Amino acid sequence: MPWEDPIVAEVRRTREELSARFGFDLHAIFADLRARQSSAGDRLVRLKDKEVADGSKAAERIAQPVPGR
Repeated sequence: MPWEDPIVAEVRRTREELSARFGFDLHAIFADLRARQSSAGDRLVRLKDKEVADGSKAAERIAQPVPGR
């Protein structure tokens, strides 16, 4: 049997359990994550937007659609 990274195995097991709990519905999984995130309050770290080389904000660049898609 090939070597298996225990951390990768745990992440995969957790992903499978979480997916099964929500019937493999990606929208339901993310709705749950958003709800848990909003209930975390000030326990979350919020980083300030970084400016990229062209002067725009990194978050703005991420939010823009990719041309041709």
